[in-house]
Amino acid sequence: MEKITDDELAKVQSFVTEFNTLKMQIGDAALAQCNLVAQVDSLKEEYNKYELELMEKYGKDAILNVQTGAITRKEEQQE
Repeated sequence: MEKITDDELAKVQSFVTEFNTLKMQIGDAALAQCNLVAQVDSLKEEYNKYELELMEKYGKDAILNVQTGAITRKEEQQE
């Protein structure tokens, strides 16, 4: 039976090992992306609930400046 040399075998094995490592990293990245998307969805849900609380407290016509915390009203902006 004919065989490749030890050096050739080592090179082929290193390619296979690196390929498998990269595939696992892609899988890990895909899982991380799924987790991040779930976190974004959860944060959006929390934000929406809090936004409703603020609307109840300050009114539906309130516009919040997120940098300063200042509240203006829709009719004030139109002037």
